[in-house]
Amino acid sequence: MSSELSAQQILKNGFWTNNPGIVQLLGLCPLLAVSGTLINGLGLGLATLFVLMFSNLSVSLIRNIVRPEVRIPVYVLIIAALVTCVELVMNAYLHELFLALGIFIPLIVTNCAIIGRAESFASKNSPLLSMLDGFSMGAGFALVLVVLGAIRELVGYGSLMRNAEMLFGANATNWQIQLFPSEHGFLLAILPPGAFFFLGLLIAMKNLIDKRYPASSSESVPQHVELTPASV
Repeated sequence: MSSELSAQQILKNGFWTNNPGIVQLLGLCPLLAVSGTLINGLGLGLATLFVLMFSNLSVSLIRNIVRPEVRIPVYVLIIAALVTCVELVMNAYLHELFLALGIFIPLIVTNCAIIGRAESFASKNSPLLSMLDGFSMGAGFALVLVVLGAIRELVGYGSLMRNAEMLFGANATNWQIQLFPSEHGFLLAILPPGAFFFLGLLIAMKNLIDKRYPASSSESVPQHVELTPASV
């Protein structure tokens, strides 16, 4: 039962209580820069999710054999190797999306959320719990990217799922939903100031829900405490 409760706490922590996007405010540079459309946000969110899951798993597996004084460079090497894999795969199979996301794919290495979870959680917990933590944090970050991208695209272009074929292939060419003509869109929404504005609204909405329903934010997972059981 304790492992089930721990898993629930970890999932709730990543998706809501300690969400890296709207609570910890980590990775704001890519969050604000590429969330101009839902598809761009989803693409970067999935790439970050993959790197977070497997960097947490790798760090947890080697946590007892890496000397403390060299642990951070080792973590960075692991994250850089995973990001390189993601970059090569996206360049080969999702080339248009790779071009659209540009420099923000290799910059996943510098996302503070990833190195932060490696240091504060994966280096102290079992591989299974660490991978689950990476999934919850990565999915929570991806969810914020998708919601922010959807809002900005809807207000700025009047559409949803714009350029879906970049992520889902030629079969998704007709997936775009156009709610009103793009020339009637609010240009500010797809510019950097619009990203700050709508992110602020998401944070305010989250805080309002926490204030109205205190139980939704009361069961956070301590960031520096060993969870049990430690077995895989």
